[in-house]
Amino acid sequence: MSVLSELSVGQHGVVMALDLPESVQNHLMHMGFVPSSLVTVVRRAPAGDPTVYLVDGLEIALRHETASAIRVKVPRTLSRQQEMELLASARQAAQPQESESAQTAPTPVEALR
Repeated sequence: MSVLSELSVGQHGVVMALDLPESVQNHLMHMGFVPSSLVTVVRRAPAGDPTVYLVDGLEIALRHETASAIRVKVPRTLSRQQEMELLASARQAAQPQESESAQTAPTPVEALR
């Protein structure tokens, strides 16, 4: 596992945790930085700070200090299908256990196969 600030432009990762004060954490979560969301590094300022990230269809600039407190799981080079499976498994792991009938229903990724 690494932190968001370590990713290079063009790389992406799955948010695993936000190690920030609750007020900042809540603000970022409202913008889409929730566990299991896919984040892509879009571009960096010429001086290297801030960096623009794409999450949930939004481009959001974060300072290095803030991005270094967001833990992400970086997938190896994967196909698009493998990326979607990784994202689905991260979302499933982040959700509380549901009833047995809900667990047997196919996930949206499985339904597309």
